[in-house]
Amino acid sequence: MRIGILGGGQLARMLALAGHPLGLQCVFLESAPEACAAPVGRLVTGAFKAEAALADFAAAIDVVTTELEHVPLAALEYLAQRRPLLPGSRAIALAQDRLLEKDLFRRLQLPTAHCVAVDTLEELVCAMAETGLPAVLKTRHMGYDGKGQVVLRETADAAAAWRAVGGVPCLLEAMVPFDREVSVIAVRSREGECRFWPLTENRHRNGILSVSRALLQDPLQMLAEDYCRRLLEALDYVGVLALELFQVGDSLLANEYAPRVHNSGHWTIEGAVTSQFENHLRAVAGLPLGATDARGAAAMINFVGQVPERRELLAVAGAHLHLYGKRPAHGRKLGHATLCAVSSALLEQGVRTVLQLTQYREKESALD
Repeated sequence: MRIGILGGGQLARMLALAGHPLGLQCVFLESAPEACAAPVGRLVTGAFKAEAALADFAAAIDVVTTELEHVPLAALEYLAQRRPLLPGSRAIALAQDRLLEKDLFRRLQLPTAHCVAVDTLEELVCAMAETGLPAVLKTRHMGYDGKGQVVLRETADAAAAWRAVGGVPCLLEAMVPFDREVSVIAVRSREGECRFWPLTENRHRNGILSVSRALLQDPLQMLAEDYCRRLLEALDYVGVLALELFQVGDSLLANEYAPRVHNSGHWTIEGAVTSQFENHLRAVAGLPLGATDARGAAAMINFVGQVPERRELLAVAGAHLHLYGKRPAHGRKLGHATLCAVSSALLEQGVRTVLQLTQYREKESALD
């Protein structure tokens, strides 16, 4: 079977690598000819808005999925008329707009932070009185990895924040005094079977995910699964979905969902019986789902801008290196390490060591 993937970045690359042992061939539609997924599959070069490229792509595949949610709706509809699109266009479209996403959460009775839609500076000033301060101004579209977000701490911040986001439609969201950020990664088959990986705790740096740790037997696992199942069933979803959550005491607030494989699920490559990448392909290809149990303690560390020296990193017990074949650049995700251990204590030793190596490389780069 030929799996079409919209996008040719690292997620597409890891999907293709997971597909090779299953005998699945991956074809990517990507505008950049140097896409990092290109070495592991067939690349159709073209923009999502180019009908000729879409036609070539559709002719080369049996089913289509995506590694990113920011795909023009016209392209999704074009492909959905010609090949099975999994997940469906509705799930992808709702994730593109934070307002529609929050409305979906409310309809499904998933608790969220209080937010107000704002389209003008005047509306922003009024919304600040409703949400209280501090609050976060978020663009409705195209926000990711900390982009399109500004924190407001006093009323005088409004004008500068509005300029910073470019004066586009936004949401003003009350800042949540959360205990931790977590995510639940799930997969749903064509037949409606749902499986869930262990809840994951996420730490960010400069708005970009830095470290994810699998939480084994966490008391909030069942609640997170319940919230995620509601989403999967409401969207008639097929494939992997990530739901990001804020933990506040014994409760969870839905933040956003991603209709695709997710950075916080990278630990599953070596840390789970079946990775998120393999199970996504199994789902869209109509194959039985694999077990989602963790093999033990596991974590993931992102490498952003720089990568530690390979020999030092691989000397860390339980470390597995995944490089994406990208040129180094500030703020660019270049790879990650997954760490596996028989106990949480040993895992934390490995995480500390890898973080020290990463910090060393950052300091070294600053001196170059």
